[in-house]
Amino acid sequence: MPSPMLPRDRIDYSAIVDRPPLKLPGGARIVIWSFVNYEVWDIGRPMPRQVLPPPTGVTLLPDVPHWSWHEYGVRVGAWRFFSMYEKLGIRPTLAINARVCEDYPRVAEEARRLGWEFMGHAYDQMPTHKWDDQAGMIGRTLDILERFAGKRPVGWLGPGLTQTLDSPDLLAEAGVKYIADWVHDDEPTVIRTTKGPLVTLPYTVEINDISVMAVQHHESSYFLQRAIDQFDRLYEEGKDRAKIMAVAIHPYISGQPHRIKYLEQIYEYVNRFEGVLHWNGEQILDWYNGVRGTRTAAAAE
Repeated sequence: MPSPMLPRDRIDYSAIVDRPPLKLPGGARIVIWSFVNYEVWDIGRPMPRQVLPPPTGVTLLPDVPHWSWHEYGVRVGAWRFFSMYEKLGIRPTLAINARVCEDYPRVAEEARRLGWEFMGHAYDQMPTHKWDDQAGMIGRTLDILERFAGKRPVGWLGPGLTQTLDSPDLLAEAGVKYIADWVHDDEPTVIRTTKGPLVTLPYTVEINDISVMAVQHHESSYFLQRAIDQFDRLYEEGKDRAKIMAVAIHPYISGQPHRIKYLEQIYEYVNRFEGVLHWNGEQILDWYNGVRGTRTAAAAE
């Protein structure tokens, strides 16, 4: 078996200033990519995130406090998200563990009813490296989501953005068209896999409530300020080339009562501006493939 490709083998370096600028339809400047994460945390394993330091620094099982912190998200916080996005008329991308459809069908059914984009996010919230049969897990995840949502997902986000070196090949083989784990650019890019090209879309670890609140421990209002600062610069740059701004949220964090108003205020702010689009990942992919196809055809003439 050949050795898996390193990331640098999959994509050549490209300075953004050396590329022809991408253009959005209708003279728009920026796409806001709303990105919601719904997950299942297995009480039999250490919890994926912790907000309380474990006693004596040793994680104890079962970890009921953090399991129930996450449980608040699917019992309460998720419904604040559903209400907010329905009022805004936005259908976000939902990175969803397939097990949500089994353990929390009420939540998954509401996302389906509202027309959210279902994106593969593994079977449950465990690092990709921990699966003995990664290809089998990917196939199982996509099959469950396809049966539930009536459409096979075209996007994938690894739990905690985890990938092994051969993940892009396995995902492309399973029919995935875009991934969000590579946060290396402001624009979509194409990477090489053994099963053909795979698009990366510009996800974020910067405008991400895990990074800002759960890891860096900023005050709730800081998420709003950082998002405004990010938007202002990208909107300014959007005069010359299309920009994409992802906003990544989790219901047990941004769905808390003391945080939800700051998330709502992000949308109030960006919607004051002309030329702002709200697209999900599949819409961004379709636009990018259209632009890329037009350029390829023009270059062949």
